[in-house]
Amino acid sequence: MQDIFSRIAQLKNEGASFVLATVVHSEGSTPREPGARMIVLPDGKVEGTVGGGALEKRVIEDAIRLMGEGSSKKYVYDMGKDGKDIQLGMICGGKTEVLLERFGKSVKIFIFGAGHVGKKCAEMCALLNLPFWVVDDRTDFARSEIFPGAVEVLLSDFSSSFSKLPIDQNSYVIIATYGHQYDGTCLEGAVRTEARYIGMIGSRRKVKTLLQKLKEKGVNVDDPRIYAPVGLHLGDNSPEEISMSILAEIVKLKSEGTAQHMREMKE
Repeated sequence: MQDIFSRIAQLKNEGASFVLATVVHSEGSTPREPGARMIVLPDGKVEGTVGGGALEKRVIEDAIRLMGEGSSKKYVYDMGKDGKDIQLGMICGGKTEVLLERFGKSVKIFIFGAGHVGKKCAEMCALLNLPFWVVDDRTDFARSEIFPGAVEVLLSDFSSSFSKLPIDQNSYVIIATYGHQYDGTCLEGAVRTEARYIGMIGSRRKVKTLLQKLKEKGVNVDDPRIYAPVGLHLGDNSPEEISMSILAEIVKLKSEGTAQHMREMKE
């Protein structure tokens, strides 16, 4: 069985949302001693335990609520029927303090295309400590040794890859494949996901032509999540600076920045 700390590290690396429940204090007769831990996932599934029964049921409910309300909070659960703390009406009658810590909602980057720009984007994600996935359909490119910091390097045709990836509302999609038709395939697949951002590389002419073709197929190319051509205008077209402009755009949106020169910012 996987150690709970290894599982926590894995979930954090994947950018997954979860709550870690830890028993930090107990009085009287309680199901578990301090140090007991349990991971609560958004769908209510758990790994580990803080005692089972009514206590665990209430901890799960509080953890799920906390995912949408705050970052961390300590709860005191009273196993009896009297007192000022959360009443559970259990026979044992002791008290348990449980610290709930929320993790996740971190940015997840999905890079479609393992060529020059995709590789530089991946390197920059690793530098910024952003979890990233790489997708390509070429065996010589979709290799884990080329992307040592990736959560996953997926060798797959682009059209079917979306069903294999954990793309959610906090995901950012970068499309930089080796062919216009594959860029179109990825854009078409990306708009069907919950991704917050969909950036596609290309010249203005190429982007305009491709978006028109997709529009004729019924794809909503007016989706405000689409950034095409991708990136901020930094004035250079090298793979390194293109990737910098893409990640700068993502960080700007993620952090709700202005991209204004700091020397021009008012205090």
